[in-house]
Amino acid sequence: MEEWFAIHDTFVRYATSLDHGDVEGVVACFAGDATLTSPVLGKFSGHAGVREFAQRTVRLLEEGVQFRHVVTNLVARVDGDRALARCYLLDFCTREGATRLLSPGEYECELRRASGQWRFVSRTVAMDQPFGEQDL
Repeated sequence: MEEWFAIHDTFVRYATSLDHGDVEGVVACFAGDATLTSPVLGKFSGHAGVREFAQRTVRLLEEGVQFRHVVTNLVARVDGDRALARCYLLDFCTREGATRLLSPGEYECELRRASGQWRFVSRTVAMDQPFGEQDL
């Protein structure tokens, strides 16, 4: 259970850091050699790529858009200092006072523990319904 809580914490820190425009908080959730794959924005590699991904969210926040990434139903299989984890995602977007669910989806991730901290090595986002940047 200890590993599950620590992995869950990584998922929650990622989601809340992204929603609040904390770019370095997002980057800290990833290993230096990580990849992040988004069906909307594409594939990003390493800390520089994750930083670029998070900065796109910051630009939308500066335009008055607010996101709420809600993660739930986390399942994690731990093998030593590596883990495979999957959870459901509800991604809400508020713009000009109107809130809508962009699409339910799922995060599929590989994590690695280093110095006692779980970080994403790969994170793939799959949405149940397609949407694009124009929908934000």
